[in-house]
Amino acid sequence: MELKDLRTRIDSIDDQLIDLFRARMDVSSEIAASKRESGAAVWNRSREREVLNRVTERVGEGYENYAKLLYQTIFAVSRSCQNRLLGNDGDFAKRIRAAAANTSALFPSKAVVACQGVEGAYSQQACDKLFSLPSILYFRQFDGVFQAVESGMCRYGILPIDNSSNGSVGRVYDLMRNYRFHIVRSIRLCVRHSLLAKPGTALSDVKEIVSHEQAIGQCSAFLKEQKGVKVTVCENTAAAARMVAESDRRDIAAISSAHCAALYGLDVLSDHVQNSENNYTRFICIGKDMEIFPGANRISLMLSTAHRPGSLYELLSKFAAIGVNLTKLESRPLPGSDFEFVFYFDMEASVLSEDVLSMLSELAASPDLFVFLGNYQEVV
Repeated sequence: MELKDLRTRIDSIDDQLIDLFRARMDVSSEIAASKRESGAAVWNRSREREVLNRVTERVGEGYENYAKLLYQTIFAVSRSCQNRLLGNDGDFAKRIRAAAANTSALFPSKAVVACQGVEGAYSQQACDKLFSLPSILYFRQFDGVFQAVESGMCRYGILPIDNSSNGSVGRVYDLMRNYRFHIVRSIRLCVRHSLLAKPGTALSDVKEIVSHEQAIGQCSAFLKEQKGVKVTVCENTAAAARMVAESDRRDIAAISSAHCAALYGLDVLSDHVQNSENNYTRFICIGKDMEIFPGANRISLMLSTAHRPGSLYELLSKFAAIGVNLTKLESRPLPGSDFEFVFYFDMEASVLSEDVLSMLSELAASPDLFVFLGNYQEVV
């Protein structure tokens, strides 16, 4: 049979599939109405397992896995449709609507803000771009920023989360599991690194370079060219600059910002030492309370899935079913577990969309870990 004829047969089968799919979704909608009356949950795992067993047995050898994948997608679409029809009246939806209603129309211009590092840190620069008149408290470690926000010492905290050339800030992601907070805004900051040393120091004099591990990674090409030079990690790029300024040594330098050179009285030995000219770090602004400011168009979640084949696919299909674009998927190991992971998702969406709220309400009602980190706007 010719390829054209085979494709004609496929088109005919597809027409039948479309009609049957629509009929199935109509029945699924009737089931939603029945569940509303009885108070039954949307997700019935035993029923889905029963259908999968019947379908894979009937489809025959060679197509079982394909049929299973197809029906898992159909289940996800049906649940999404039922959740939308049943409305968003659960606890999660109520929390979201209350947060949106109680949030100010304008992002605050001044607040007490926690930053990691010392004066001149990139976190401080991000803070100054987000707030006109911030009162900044500095903390040596990222833990201190989370603790200051959770305790109420600071209304907000600024934390680096991703870099365009060196990837995620793993320590911040790992700490997210330990604290209660919400992301209220994010900002992308163009980062230009310089090599700083005491006045009169030449590049050939330098025997040790200190900086934060992220900055070291972002400047790896430059550092490889510095033969015989020791590279030392410290807690912050600005702290590295201050350490060099306070040191009696003339053979030590810091990778930091040109701003820190002026701040701590250092010379710039080499400018723009980062690997890429388009070097951006993304910072999040966190708060203790959930605030959803107008214009919020990015959602961040922390999720886990069952440790079985296809579970991540099932999760991802929920986002695809309503046309949500995922912009980031990060996995981090769960300490003390047998290779189990928690997933961090960023997506372009508003939680005030009924389809999105229905999908998130479904996830919130599932037995798996679900943490809504925030719905916010990113400042570029």
